[in-house]
Amino acid sequence: MAEVGQERPAAELDAGADPFAIDAASRVRLQAQVDRAVRAGRRGGTRLVAATWRLPSAVDPAEVVFASRRAGEAWICIEQPERDGAAFAGVGAAITLEDRGPGRFERLADRWRAVASAALWEPSDGPFGSGLVAAGGFAFADEGGGSVAWSDFAPASLVVPEVALARRDGETWCTVAALSQPGDHPDSVLARVEERLSALRARPLPLLDPHPTERHQIGGSLAPEHYEAAVERAVELIRRGDIEKIVLAREVEVHAPRAHDVAAVYDVLRGAFGGCFVFAVGRGDATLVGASPELLIRREGLRASTLALAGSTGRSADPAVDDHLGERMLRSAKERSEHAIVAARIERELRQHAVWVTMPSEPSVVRIANIQHLATPIRAQLAEPVDATLLAGLLHPTPALGGEPAERALPLIPALEGIDRGWYAGPVGWTDANGDGEFFVALRCALVEGRVARCYAGVGVVADSNPSAELAETEVKLGALLPVLS
Repeated sequence: MAEVGQERPAAELDAGADPFAIDAASRVRLQAQVDRAVRAGRRGGTRLVAATWRLPSAVDPAEVVFASRRAGEAWICIEQPERDGAAFAGVGAAITLEDRGPGRFERLADRWRAVASAALWEPSDGPFGSGLVAAGGFAFADEGGGSVAWSDFAPASLVVPEVALARRDGETWCTVAALSQPGDHPDSVLARVEERLSALRARPLPLLDPHPTERHQIGGSLAPEHYEAAVERAVELIRRGDIEKIVLAREVEVHAPRAHDVAAVYDVLRGAFGGCFVFAVGRGDATLVGASPELLIRREGLRASTLALAGSTGRSADPAVDDHLGERMLRSAKERSEHAIVAARIERELRQHAVWVTMPSEPSVVRIANIQHLATPIRAQLAEPVDATLLAGLLHPTPALGGEPAERALPLIPALEGIDRGWYAGPVGWTDANGDGEFFVALRCALVEGRVARCYAGVGVVADSNPSAELAETEVKLGALLPVLS
């Protein structure tokens, strides 16, 4: 990987010598907000201050964050290239909000609401995701991952980036945020902002460059036979009537001869999975990177949207065979049953807070690079504004990630799987000061630290599940990342 901080030539950015400099009008507003925050700080307490302005259109949020991140600090990149080039990226932490245990979504939403309501900033005309934003994610389980590998990923973690960038329809906007504390002088707060902005760089993401002779070692933390036995046991429980469905995941480790290049992996994923949420979240020395097809919740005002995604099959290079595979999945009683359980639960949960909920009567087939799914988009008109974080907590985990009924299925997962999910299958995304936001599910992902990458994939088990077929489905899903990492 090229050295962090290597600068991209200014000509490539179609901008002046410093494309990240805050414009004069925004700086004046920020100065006024800092002055107010410092005066308020003399009476005790802290305040966030922020300013938002438009950047040159050629600025790529991911290129900025990968080039400008500092060792050990929090950072995040998310994009969905085929959705009008939508992207969000943030680096640094003006403030970090973390929690754990039952009620973590509600408590974190309350804390963020309090921080945002006290913040001094002015809304902009920027795209969805611009302005004062908190970004991060949640572990699958209330208490989070217990292993050393997941130790830097709190069970609930939202970070207000020092610098956040949002892009949509060719427009890129920058938001800078700083925390004013008692005893601060206005000049010191502004100096911190200027120092962070002056250190921003942009460079093209590196190409994936595997060595021609170096070998990677790939192996599961548990043998494939263990996974098949877990599926078999789950089918027994379902047929006995204990549960209707349960999702079981596998972990496969890739040991490389040298450190994995996360920036290069991210660039490959966004090129190959343009319709997915391509993401990388850094905590400490580890990065969770992946390409997820599953939107958990998007809230814009009183509008909420989500996607029931369950039921899978492979792809074929032959269009006729590919269509046949999708049609067979669409007609499969097993796949339809698995999908219906997910859609019904999502609709039921949203109705608690909605004037109406609508979805198609039949699922459709969605195709991504290496797999096809049954999908049902679901929309709701909320009766009153409910924060995106609260909605994510209301829906998580859907039966596509956990099981049904949840109260009986979820406790069975750790013992059957024998792995530590950490943030795998948990919500990742962002929310703004108005409670709008977007969270997707961390699927088709890997936790990368140095030479080791832990890849995760799971399947929904129902009464008709076949252990060997479910194992094969995990191999298809692992195919999103294993070829890139190995």
